[in-house]
Amino acid sequence: MKKTLLTIGAMIAFITGCTGGIDYVVHAPGGGETVYIYEDVIVEVEVPVYIEVEVPGETEYGEIWVDSFDQPQSVDGVDILWIIDTSGSMHRWDAQLMAGIEAMLEALPESGWRLAMLSNDPTQAATEAQFPLVPGDDIDDAMDMYNAMGRGGREEGFDAAYEYVVNNSYAATWMRPDAALLVVMVSDEEDQSDAHFPDIANFKSWYGSLRGGSAFLASINNVEQADSVCTSPPNPIDIGDRYMEATNFFGGVVVDICEEDWSPGVTDASARLEPYEELELTYVVSDESTIRVFINGALNWDWWYQPSDNTVYFNVIPAGNDHVEIAYHYDPDDPYGTGSGADTGDTGA
Repeated sequence: MKKTLLTIGAMIAFITGCTGGIDYVVHAPGGGETVYIYEDVIVEVEVPVYIEVEVPGETEYGEIWVDSFDQPQSVDGVDILWIIDTSGSMHRWDAQLMAGIEAMLEALPESGWRLAMLSNDPTQAATEAQFPLVPGDDIDDAMDMYNAMGRGGREEGFDAAYEYVVNNSYAATWMRPDAALLVVMVSDEEDQSDAHFPDIANFKSWYGSLRGGSAFLASINNVEQADSVCTSPPNPIDIGDRYMEATNFFGGVVVDICEEDWSPGVTDASARLEPYEELELTYVVSDESTIRVFINGALNWDWWYQPSDNTVYFNVIPAGNDHVEIAYHYDPDDPYGTGSGADTGDTGA
């Protein structure tokens, strides 16, 4: 959901809307050209459409941060797939898995959702034929489904998703083309899909084309060693880089599989299905006059900012599939407004 990407047009509109002789140096991705902005004079050169790294100089208000999200499309309900690693090493996570599924059941609305569990072995996903959980079902029903689902040794979550959605005839009897889709990938190893999606770009393209853009993704996997809370750092080959790359691409939630409780992350993933009416910003705004909101690259003023909760509220709710960017200045020495610059652990990425 939250990114540090800003279109060059949006960056120029944002900078020229500020005063105070602010200097910026903006570097384009891939060693491209550089844009220099100083004393409200803009020297433009050709750069790619999106800026990957923004490096402000000394400014009156601090550095620029951009939070962004894609507004979910208004849809009729949500179909949910938990695609679960069924290899032997996963049994140690059974308690967290059931707690996470129970948290999702409790976080979902009272109607409109359906949830199925299946193996990340594509051969099993293609033939899984259990009726989904529906409103009124509880954790006991979920445990029955988990215990009855097919199991296999292949750990190919992306291919399993394809086999179930496209090639499973039973799935076609209950999955709804007019509902949103949420897939939760759960594995303690890297995705090894080699049939449909050896190239992760192809998975992003296929999955992004589903449900009119209302396809969401979350993952529970081994994260980078520096970020892991595992007692022993995960083996590099077991880090779910492909799962995390795809999840971040779709603005989803990544949960460290070694967390004792997956519930907060799962609940957060459930909440992403609802349209955004406001957004709490990653960092405390150092001067609210510097806030700029862009919807699909166009400057927008149908919002207001409340300092007490550091949140932007929309007077007019962005439409489905709108891309919203909120740019603002923050103090890098005290990004959370604590007076101490303490790191709360939220990277905003």
